Amino acid sequence: MALRAGVLLPRPSLLLLPRIRCSAGGRPDLPAREFAALAAVFRRRLLAGISSASLVALGANFGGLTSFLLGLSPELGRSLRLDVLYPVEGFTRCLDSTHGFEFIYPETWVGDQTLLYRAIGRAESERSLDPPPLTNGRPPVRPVSEPVAAFGPPGSNGELNVSVIVSTVPGDFAIEDFGGPREVGETVLRRIAGSRKGTDVNAALVDASVRADASKKVNYYKLEFRVEAASFRRRNVAVCCARGGKLFTLNAQAPEAEWPEVEREFHAIADSFNLTDA
Repeated sequence: MALRAGVLLPRPSLLLLPRIRCSAGGRPDLPAREFAALAAVFRRRLLAGISSASLVALGANFGGLTSFLLGLSPELGRSLRLDVLYPVEGFTRCLDSTHGFEFIYPETWVGDQTLLYRAIGRAESERSLDPPPLTNGRPPVRPVSEPVAAFGPPGSNGELNVSVIVSTVPGDFAIEDFGGPREVGETVLRRIAGSRKGTDVNAALVDASVRADASKKVNYYKLEFRVEAASFRRRNVAVCCARGGKLFTLNAQAPEAEWPEVEREFHAIADSFNLTDA
């Protein structure tokens, strides 16, 4: 006990004092070690938090981060088909596993709502319990071929779009039987002009080429042409190919006045069209 100003004070017990080790310089090192341990834990948690936040940002394409990173290696992103979920260099991929084809289109374009409503209607009719309509013994009218996929700018009137039609053809049908790319192009243009009876329609072939895929044994015929009538003037880029009794036709069209703005995009769309292993 210590006497201080007439008051007895207890002596501090040495057992209650922290044992502080000194470094070679005579300075205590226990707080530094404890701080270093806490700092290490903090760093690990910080890195884990940053990694988790980065994964969330990538998955949600927050602020276009994923698209930006994929744009650093666009060929890799497209080869992995990541552009189905995230735009790469301004394009999104349409992958139709039902019919077996794919192509890219501008990321700002949207699907054709008319096709969506028709698809819903077909699904409802297939599930319907109502009896089929009477045909008086006559075969049902064959439906006109319509696109199975179509995209265009929001709010457009259909003058600017890209679409794909899949038609049934004989199993031995081969586009090569029509000749080279220009002969195929001229055949297509004759059919376009002849399909509008009573209308003065002129179609002119601008360019034609063929892209061979030896692995799938498919030739893609790429055609660029103009179509003019009294009420419109359009520029088209189309791709035609056939496989397994199916004829695939991709067509991208735009008003002639808008062609300079979409020319690069149209050729990118056409060059990306491929058949898949559906």
